Amino acid sequence: MAFAKPVGIKVRKMEKKGVTIYVPKVEKGDSKQLEQKINRNIKKHIERLIDEQYKQQGTNHFTEMIGTFEVKTNQRNILSITFGNYAYAEGFAHGLTLMDSLTMDTETGKTFSLQQLFKSGSNYVKPISQQIKTQIKDRDIPILNSFTAISKNASYYIADKCLVIYFQAYDITPGYVGLPAFPINGFLLEDILLSDGPLDRMLPTV
Repeated sequence: MAFAKPVGIKVRKMEKKGVTIYVPKVEKGDSKQLEQKINRNIKKHIERLIDEQYKQQGTNHFTEMIGTFEVKTNQRNILSITFGNYAYAEGFAHGLTLMDSLTMDTETGKTFSLQQLFKSGSNYVKPISQQIKTQIKDRDIPILNSFTAISKNASYYIADKCLVIYFQAYDITPGYVGLPAFPINGFLLEDILLSDGPLDRMLPTV
C-alpha cells in the first residue's frame, strides 16, 4: 500500500492521590470526529483495566496504582497499543499487574479482535496454539496446567511483522513468570490472513 504517515500521539497524565495514569491521545488533523472516536476507544480500555483491578483484588481502595501504555505498531494506518495497570492495596502480599490491548485502523476507527485478522472460516486457532506449545517447550516456560489451545479471541497485539499472543498473570503460568507473551512470525500465518487486514499489511509485498 502507499506510504501512510504514523498518527501523532501525545501523552496525557492523570493524577490523584496514589494514582498515576498515562493516557495516549491520538491526533489526526484531517478528522476531528475520527480522532475523538479513536480516543474514546482508548479511554474505554484504560477504564476497563481500572475496573478489573477493583474486581480482581476485591477492594475499593489502592495504596498505589500506575497505568502505562506502549505503542507496538503505528504504521500503514494500523495502530496497536498495549495498556498496563499495576495496583497495590495495603495488606496484600504484592501488587497485581493487568494488561489489555487495542488494534485499530486509524483511517476508519475500526477495531479488530483476533478472529478478524484472519479469513472467514479459517482455522487460525490450531497453528497459533501449536506455535505457543513449541515456544513453551523451547523457552522452558513453567505451566500451571497443560496448555491445549488459545481461545478464539485471545488477547494479542501486533509488533513489527509478528502477532503476539499474551496471557494475564496466573492464566497459564505461575505468578512469578509475569505476563507471558508469545511472538509469532506473520509469515507463518500468511495463507490465512485477511487480505489487507492489520497483520497482512505488516508483511512486505513483492
